[in-house]
Amino acid sequence: MYYHYIILLLNHIFLFCRGKCCVTLLNETEALKSYLEREDAFFYSLVYDPQQKTLLADKGEIRVGNKYQADVTDMLQEDEEDGRDLSKMEEKVWDPNSSLTEKQIDQFLVVARSVGTFARALDCSSSVRQPSLHMSAAAASRDITLFHAMDSLHTAGYDMTRAIASLVPQGGPVLCRDEMEEWSASEANLFEEALEKYGKDFTDIQQDFLPWKSLTSIIEYYYMWKTTDRYVQQVTRKTFDLHIILKASLNKPNPNQLSNSVKPLVNGAGTTAPQTPGLGRACESCYTSGSFQWYSWGPPNMQCRLCASCWTYWKKYGGLKMPTRLDGERPGPNRSSTVKRHDARVSRLTYPHGLPLRHSGSPKFAVKTRQAFYLQTTAVTRVARRLCQDLIRPRLLARHPYLPVNSAAIKAECE
Repeated sequence: MYYHYIILLLNHIFLFCRGKCCVTLLNETEALKSYLEREDAFFYSLVYDPQQKTLLADKGEIRVGNKYQADVTDMLQEDEEDGRDLSKMEEKVWDPNSSLTEKQIDQFLVVARSVGTFARALDCSSSVRQPSLHMSAAAASRDITLFHAMDSLHTAGYDMTRAIASLVPQGGPVLCRDEMEEWSASEANLFEEALEKYGKDFTDIQQDFLPWKSLTSIIEYYYMWKTTDRYVQQVTRKTFDLHIILKASLNKPNPNQLSNSVKPLVNGAGTTAPQTPGLGRACESCYTSGSFQWYSWGPPNMQCRLCASCWTYWKKYGGLKMPTRLDGERPGPNRSSTVKRHDARVSRLTYPHGLPLRHSGSPKFAVKTRQAFYLQTTAVTRVARRLCQDLIRPRLLARHPYLPVNSAAIKAECE
């Protein structure tokens, strides 16, 4: 008994607490008070990832708050010295106030490119990937060669002689390669295929397509790949394909549009039916026989047509200006009201119950005649409804028509 009482109590609490509420994803740019102050409002910050089977953030977190901001020190006065050891906090890689001019720096970079081209000519693997001198010179002019040249110049104390000597040590000229040169053609094709499948999900690309490459290498190659002509060609080709698809969908011919070279058909008749005089109005709505464009309308077996103006009206409003044969028998434009009333009387006399018979000879489509009948209430019954309202209770019987009526009590009351 106690167990049932607990169940009933829980069900009562559940029904009592049921109601409408608002559940939204926590926006990190808003304060929590904005969610807590609203009535019946809840928020969540993590979503379930079915692949990893754990709760993860729905998107990248925006780190807003004092704990994510840098501690800015007070501004130093004019004569005040900074007590921090700046050499431990940062590393200087380039001095713009050196003794070298811009022209001398450019000349040194040209020498570094020449050394890189010569190094690729001596390297067997590079000669296979860049078989021509033009391709080797283009590869030697990439950013990694220039960065190494500027770093060598800074390390040599901006001494041109020492910097050039560091570019050509005893073992041979220095060869600097980036990810574009390290990757083979087959690896590049795998990367493009993976990028087409997964998008910019580099973790899945590494796991499924390029497990021997590091994640840093894949990301670096991606941003270098976007600067190549191959990427531009792919973007241009995709844009062109989308343009063709959009153009084909916009220029798709209307299936209801009819050719003007076809001879006008009689409404509701086939191609073999002869044209009857007086029934040559082609438009099903406005009876016009001339239009610059015709459109098929209605069931295919009736072969109805609409003119351009009625077609536009039907596409806009979903109906026609005049009733058609699909809505019922349409009178001609010159028939008087007397003729219409006569036709209505004749149709009711000719057809049983106002329904036309199908003379197809098949009993399946024949209309079955039914015997007409009606209910006539006697005078005694009408009087009993007035006198015995408390026994009959007409309002209750109207709501419950299957309740039995005590006819014996009603007869006794009337007698």
